[in-house]
Amino acid sequence: MADASPFRPADRVDRTERTLGSRQLAALLPDPAGTRPAYRHLARAISALILDGRIALHVRLPAERELATALSTSRPTITAAYDLLRESGYAHSRRGSGTWTALPEGSTPTGVTRALAPPDTAIDLARAAPGLPERILTDALHRVAPRLAEHAHTPGYHPYGLPELRAAVAERFTRRGLATVPEQVLVTSGAQHALTLVLGLLSGPGDRVMVENPSYPNALEAIRRARLRHVSVPVTDSGWDIEIIESTLRQVVPQLAYLIPDFHNPTGCLMPDHERVRVLRAAQRSGTWLIIDETLADLALDVPAQPPFASHATPGGAGQVITIGSMSKTYWGGLRIGWLRAPSRLVTELAGQRITTDLGGSVLDQLLALALLAQATELLPPRLEQLREQRAVLAAALSEHLPQWSWQLPPGGLSLWADLGEPVASALAERALDYGVRIEGGAYFATAPGIFEQRLRIPYTTPPDILREAVHRMAAALGDSLPLSSATRRPHWVA
Repeated sequence: MADASPFRPADRVDRTERTLGSRQLAALLPDPAGTRPAYRHLARAISALILDGRIALHVRLPAERELATALSTSRPTITAAYDLLRESGYAHSRRGSGTWTALPEGSTPTGVTRALAPPDTAIDLARAAPGLPERILTDALHRVAPRLAEHAHTPGYHPYGLPELRAAVAERFTRRGLATVPEQVLVTSGAQHALTLVLGLLSGPGDRVMVENPSYPNALEAIRRARLRHVSVPVTDSGWDIEIIESTLRQVVPQLAYLIPDFHNPTGCLMPDHERVRVLRAAQRSGTWLIIDETLADLALDVPAQPPFASHATPGGAGQVITIGSMSKTYWGGLRIGWLRAPSRLVTELAGQRITTDLGGSVLDQLLALALLAQATELLPPRLEQLREQRAVLAAALSEHLPQWSWQLPPGGLSLWADLGEPVASALAERALDYGVRIEGGAYFATAPGIFEQRLRIPYTTPPDILREAVHRMAAALGDSLPLSSATRRPHWVA
């Protein structure tokens, strides 16, 4: 049971209120010079920040007097703007406790689920995961066959993972700059499995988890199904607002924080070293466990691959950092192998948690992972070059067929985070199915429904000719004479 874990303190204080500082909000707002009436411009700007996920939901806005001072405007202007936000549904007031962000009724649909889409002939851009060349898999299978035969004389159960694979993953961390021994590694059935194990051991229903907004949908779903309460911090095209992360850790004191600092999914942002240091210090002060998802860390296209996040910690400061990795994004999603790095005592606890539902992963898959990791210096460079080419093809096709869209070219990862300029992403994704393209709108990556409707995540994991055709079809769908708002969205599973 999670409550019995020595790693989850029973006396943690639950601090649920979050306040957005007046200077923080002022820094997010565009220059209002020349706009009239000022209160309407201010209300429109704040509502746009809420819809874009840059201001989280259920956050207390600054006091009217404080915001008026920060913006060098009158208090009646702020009062009128807050009144307009309340009237339009983007805020509500609690007697004696201020004004809080919200979404209008009707923009927060309920009962949204993700189901595995049936196979069809559509171009699949919903899953940002590359395939593995047949030759590479065939060669690896040939090499591991004798070793698999050796294991046939054993029971085949390895709750911690194959010893040789644990050693290889530990050596990989050490080579990247974070000294690691095999006892600090647990091999799992993918990164999602690792996250689920951690959530089950270190948290219980009602605990707070700090997450990015937007973020990886399947991680958000795992947090919801564990009945945890997420507290979101924004990730924009320019990256993370570290002051908001620090204030959230200080004000809320979450039990866990789940972050994707390396080529963030879906924005593609890369967290700078100095910001990683600040996050580590803030988490250490609040006693929060950091879950760092490094599944995309090897996919550095324009910059050097980064050292592990935990390597930036002060001596003894990495004791509450759990690093998750996987073979899925770098090699192949069909190879269900992931891992986590954590203090050895925690790894023992997690292995005990695992055997209640899973006595160990496939020996064959682990041997294949071991063989592929041994060839990383040969296999990764051509894969990265292929991704660079596909990224360039996708960007060129978008510029040609959809010039009204905007995006920033990510320095790594597997996808673009496109801004459509208007909130039609879900409706466009629905219509694109009729044109033979499966893609997911930005709302699937949001911590709450109703936001990122102007965004699409577009992976560049398919061959260039297929990417060109996909963009051509999306442009045709967007140019259809029927209004996009008439579409009814059918959710799908994404990766």
